[in-house]
Amino acid sequence: MIEMTTAAGFTDETFDRFVESRNEPGWLVDHRRSAWDIYKTLPWPSRREEEWTRTDIRLFKLDRFGLPIDGELKQPAGEALLADGVQLGGKSASINSRSIELSLDARWSDQGVLFGSLSQLASEHPELIQEILGRRQLKAGKDRFAALNNACWSNGNVLYVPRGVMLDEPLHLHAMIADGGVDLSHTVIVLEEGAAATVLSESSSENAESDGFHCGSVEMMLAGGANLRYVNLQNWSHNTWHFSHQSAQLGQDASLQWTVGAIGSRLSKVNQQVRLAGPGANCQVNGVLFTEGKQHLSYHTLQHHQAPNCHSDFLYKAALQDRSRTIWRGMIEVDPVAQQTNGYQRNDNLLLSNQARADSIPGLEIDADDVRCTHGATTGKVDEELIFYATCRGFTRLEATRLVVCGFFQQVIDRITIDSVREALTQAIGRRVRDYA
Repeated sequence: MIEMTTAAGFTDETFDRFVESRNEPGWLVDHRRSAWDIYKTLPWPSRREEEWTRTDIRLFKLDRFGLPIDGELKQPAGEALLADGVQLGGKSASINSRSIELSLDARWSDQGVLFGSLSQLASEHPELIQEILGRRQLKAGKDRFAALNNACWSNGNVLYVPRGVMLDEPLHLHAMIADGGVDLSHTVIVLEEGAAATVLSESSSENAESDGFHCGSVEMMLAGGANLRYVNLQNWSHNTWHFSHQSAQLGQDASLQWTVGAIGSRLSKVNQQVRLAGPGANCQVNGVLFTEGKQHLSYHTLQHHQAPNCHSDFLYKAALQDRSRTIWRGMIEVDPVAQQTNGYQRNDNLLLSNQARADSIPGLEIDADDVRCTHGATTGKVDEELIFYATCRGFTRLEATRLVVCGFFQQVIDRITIDSVREALTQAIGRRVRDYA
């Protein structure tokens, strides 16, 4: 087991203990306390709000969890899927918001790459980290979860790649939660002009029945001509509450390929935003969602075109079985100056049971007149003719269903340029498919 001390609940007293235990610079402590004051004034989101009308969090009780203070970490939890068979340039692992492993190949540190704890780097490179945090897109006033993460993030990870440095080895991030634990991670990725990197980030729990709470954030900042491949696999236990704000900002001619795999958690509410802030910026977002039991996954995406001649392409596919539910709400927003925008979004859903439900809400807000923006959504059940065709050729119904589900996701899988990610997602989903009849 993993032994560590937590401060029960999220109160002024436990927050003070948490801050005092971290020994951080004064400016960072002031930032935390300011966010904590905002957190205390905000209510929890309710279904009266449009963004939360389809997601009910009344069963979520924050006082069941606590802030990580100290303690002994005896053994790792969870299994890393994305790093299997991959030559890594560095890796970071944590349990319950506390770092247990951190490494970066000297080949990259010698070129000025920074990779490590946000708190540690804030002490070692205060001016740089303060400047980076000053550019944060996620403000504490966004909602109460954003304020909580701003105030209480722990085990924040920073990747900083200087101008012109191109990492040809992936970096791996692994966040784990022990039973009853909390993950308050904050990941910041900064690529300066012409830099390139690949980041594989995943989450897991101690076991399939572990209780847990994740309140995290991810922010990516790409300067002109930078290129980032970012993979995020959410694989929490089915008793974990998952709340996350994720954003990327792209400079001129920057490129981002963002792959999302969501197969875990009891309830997920994720806000994902990409801001194309420089002319010629390009992003592709590929999402794979698979739900079972009574899982509830809600993804809200925004493609915000703020500059001309940019391209965005979002494709989300979800397969649902049992009584699970997914919500995908996508928006393409085009500013008046963002002429010659090319934006696309699509969400396809495959229902594997009569009790599953998928909601798709695509949207457009266009204030420019020279654009090409399209969206689409589909929902349907498995074609029985396909099942019959496969069973006639010796497959069991379960094997046939797995083939159909894998074929349904193939369009997204084919977009993924990293072999280990394609294989990990395909195998993880295949293991979860059951006979839906």
